[in-house]
Amino acid sequence: MARARPRLSRPCLPGVGRALGGLALWLALTVPAAAGITAATYEGPTDRYDHGVLGDKLEWTTLALTLDDGTIRRFTLPEDMVFEDLTPRLADVTGDGAAEVITVESSLSKGARLTVYGAEGRLISTAFIGQRNRWLAPVGAADFDGDGTIEIAYVDRPHLIQTLRLIRIEAGEFVEIASLRGVTNHRLGWDYIPGGVRTCTGRPEMILATGDWLANLSVFWLEKEQRLDTRAEGRFTGPASMERLLRCEG
Repeated sequence: MARARPRLSRPCLPGVGRALGGLALWLALTVPAAAGITAATYEGPTDRYDHGVLGDKLEWTTLALTLDDGTIRRFTLPEDMVFEDLTPRLADVTGDGAAEVITVESSLSKGARLTVYGAEGRLISTAFIGQRNRWLAPVGAADFDGDGTIEIAYVDRPHLIQTLRLIRIEAGEFVEIASLRGVTNHRLGWDYIPGGVRTCTGRPEMILATGDWLANLSVFWLEKEQRLDTRAEGRFTGPASMERLLRCEG
């Protein structure tokens, strides 16, 4: 643990300390705290990207954030990008106690990337996949490895390479800490993403399907081995079978 810098003692004229203390209190009362995000939605449907991975040819141009003071802030993408996503997801991924927003942005020429927004706009993104009509499906966010830092999980190209990636923010950049092949959470054309994150036994687990859609899986972190592992959770009989596992009913 870093040790706090020692305070320097210095003489003070009579009454000055009290005046400075009063000034500090006045500033604390009059300077507004940073606004927090309470809700997020997509707006501005567009057909400028015809990938259709989510069942139709419409995506979104704008992210609208509702703040706790009631104001709404909108962030609109340039003409060569869209939000290729179902809904923005609120999670505290920076560890500052306030929610950020996890989104999927897609370039019309370079495919998808995962992006996190704060109240002031875009905070951080992964690299684009690198090819048009290539997508990623978010799973969720939690402290999967128990180190006190939040990780974000997503399936990279759930219809093609079917690779779970676990990333977190380090020194202002996304760093991948683990990956796992042969899993998925989306079929081409579905307008929903089944599965997600549950905490049934005191640790967060991801509910996914095998790449051939024959079985459900829980995916979790092995602390001793410092890697991801899986446990079979019965046959995949449809999205409802994954939702039951999310409710700890499996």
